[in-house]
Amino acid sequence: MMNKTNYDSDFCGRLPLNQTNMIQPYGYLLIVEASEMKIIQVSENVTELFDKPLAEIINSQLGRFIPQVEVLLQKYNEGIRDKVPIAITIAGNEHLALVHSKNDLLLIEVEKNRYSNPRKFIDFYQQLKYIFAKIELGNSVEKVCEIAVTELKNLSGFDRVLMYQFDQDWNGTVVAEKHEEGMHPYLGHKFPASDIPKQARAMYQNNAYRFIPDRDYQPIKLFPIINPHNMSFLDLSDCNMRSVASVHVEYLKNMDVAASLSIRIIKDEKLWGLISCHNKTPKYLNYEICSSFELLSMVISGKIASAINKKKFEFLSSLQQTRERLIDNIYTENDLVKGLLLNEVTVGDLLRADGVCIAFKGKINSIGITPSVQDMENLSYWLQAKNIDKTFSEINLSAIYENAEDYAEVASGVIVLPINADRGDYIIGFRKEVIQDIEWGGNPNQAINFEPDGKNYHPRNSFQVWKETVKQTSLPWSEEELSSAEDFRSFLFEYTTRYLNN
Repeated sequence: MMNKTNYDSDFCGRLPLNQTNMIQPYGYLLIVEASEMKIIQVSENVTELFDKPLAEIINSQLGRFIPQVEVLLQKYNEGIRDKVPIAITIAGNEHLALVHSKNDLLLIEVEKNRYSNPRKFIDFYQQLKYIFAKIELGNSVEKVCEIAVTELKNLSGFDRVLMYQFDQDWNGTVVAEKHEEGMHPYLGHKFPASDIPKQARAMYQNNAYRFIPDRDYQPIKLFPIINPHNMSFLDLSDCNMRSVASVHVEYLKNMDVAASLSIRIIKDEKLWGLISCHNKTPKYLNYEICSSFELLSMVISGKIASAINKKKFEFLSSLQQTRERLIDNIYTENDLVKGLLLNEVTVGDLLRADGVCIAFKGKINSIGITPSVQDMENLSYWLQAKNIDKTFSEINLSAIYENAEDYAEVASGVIVLPINADRGDYIIGFRKEVIQDIEWGGNPNQAINFEPDGKNYHPRNSFQVWKETVKQTSLPWSEEELSSAEDFRSFLFEYTTRYLNN
């Protein structure tokens, strides 16, 4: 029997990733009390920005250092809470600042000036328009992903760009990849959910990207340590420059990644996947480049959602046509079993099953690849004892019904449509065992390794392929298949109640 492992550990989900109280040193952070526009907390490196000691900066009016106070205050009073880029002047030098608010505070992230010859907007815009056009040519999810990683690598210059797609357990599979020669490929590899823990995934709902230009940075502390406004550590979950957990820095080191940029892919307001960019040496990007990734995140997300929805619509239409033909067959035959099993289109086509049995009025009728009649009878008794009265599916039947181990090869998965659960009348679809050889990016059972003290921990130090063979499971039924099956079950209940309940 296969016991499925959930790698989305509670431990990884409890790390306080939003309260590091430190930032990365590629910029500066100011926390301003909005009502008085007074600086109440800063990153310690602002001394180099303002050329003043911390004691002289704290509790000073923001206008003493930045003349654009009215512009900042206007954005706040207009109720804009998301990050807004604003050009500011400090000591006669122009800087780009990202301004966002949290409760009664303004958070101002000031980017360090690293580029003496920034790209012209028109050149940059033309390249983006080209990428948009290429992505629009993608006619499937696979093609969109392939185009996206190729073009993002060309735009950014990262050594590797890959796309993860999350499964129902939040494990990520690499579905597209582009990398420099000589680098270890990850295409097709699966990574455990604990690599991107719950809190990290949640932060992508409000942050389009996560940028770490230099893995070996020295974090900059906030001063004072306790935010005087809320008397606690400041919530930095929406701060681009937020310092990362040391375990993630070690993870990058073990992966031989010196710089990384991760971009979200959203579908139906949920995290569908991530685009991860890796570089073997430190790599600094200005806000213009990073904001282009934010824009591309929306474009790619929209195109992937469109491709998925188009395929879903076509599939639902096909299922609806099959369901309508089955209903016609039932009325034509005036016999439930014959209508479902003995025509060109059968209930097996609707359920996408390798075999189907109908337990009805004390008899077992079947088509396709199924367990023995005795096994199917016993299964129907078990379903009745479990009071299964709605459409039900399971891809690993032997995990919940021990007798199914004997016929897992022909029926690892089942979908059940109760016709009348009280009488033990069921339609049961079977799917054969599909043995899966999963290639993990390192051993998922060693994703987090504790030291003997039980307090200090480290990520796995190897990303070499770790193969896992999963047996006694079938392919899963999709949401569309389950929804269609439940609609058909409702018809069957009504039909049998109205015409056959005698």
